[in-house]
Amino acid sequence: MHSSSLFVASLLPVLAFSLPQGGIFPALSDLPPAVPASSTLVSATATMTGTAVSTSNSTYGSTLDSSIDTATSSSSAITPADTSIANDPEIIRQLSLAPKAVDRIKLIPQDASFKFDFKAPPADTLSEGKGGRTVRADRKSFPPLIGTGGSMALGFLGPCGFNTPHTHPRSAEFNLVVQGTLETEFTLENGARTIRNTLATHQMTVFPQGALHTEFNPNCDDAIFVAGFADEDPGVQQTAQAYFGLGQEVVEAATGNDFTFEGKDVDVFRKLIPANVALGVESCLKKCGITRV
Repeated sequence: MHSSSLFVASLLPVLAFSLPQGGIFPALSDLPPAVPASSTLVSATATMTGTAVSTSNSTYGSTLDSSIDTATSSSSAITPADTSIANDPEIIRQLSLAPKAVDRIKLIPQDASFKFDFKAPPADTLSEGKGGRTVRADRKSFPPLIGTGGSMALGFLGPCGFNTPHTHPRSAEFNLVVQGTLETEFTLENGARTIRNTLATHQMTVFPQGALHTEFNPNCDDAIFVAGFADEDPGVQQTAQAYFGLGQEVVEAATGNDFTFEGKDVDVFRKLIPANVALGVESCLKKCGITRV
């Protein structure tokens, strides 16, 4: 017999002697009165919602009330993110040269420096236009990312907001919608078909590294997405701005003629390209009563 089995067998006489007559499990008549499961559920629900519901499970309700009060009071003591090391070339250099991860931790003495606030970000992290904004946390704006191999961005798109076509040269993008709806498109390379999807809240898609892609909010409510990257510095290039930033002769050669758009040449047209995030398609603007200025 296995040693553990022998140990259990040796305890059986002791248990049989010490427990009340009738076996290991007590009779139902010896159990304390039980609170019905439905009462516990009602009590918990009432406590969470603030509804006054009377149940016999007052102790559980009081404990839950106390826990919620504690959580509420502690949330008011949350410290703000420390941005003192953001965009600091010297700390970025030291972190990049640190031989071990533990050495990088020592170089960042403030715990709050490991926190990034997308609603109150450091300078030089925003791309903002009439349709919303994107905020990026990369190795420059959030130095604790150095050595992790990843970064993140949040996109806040207003009604009809349009994150204009762009690429990330050093990483794929994992795009998760956390509020609202997004219409997405991407094209990987010459010969590949264009992939189009509509993403509801808590749905995601992936844009391969270097793929031309875009996100558009087709509704009159705000949309928010989270973008994860497998590089601390994924980079971004807005396609229209980059293309029309080329020399006029190059643009004209690429289009096959003297380029004009609504009677305007390249130099004039460059100034008309909206800042990202822009306002989107006319049908959405009309639906939402938004005037493009």
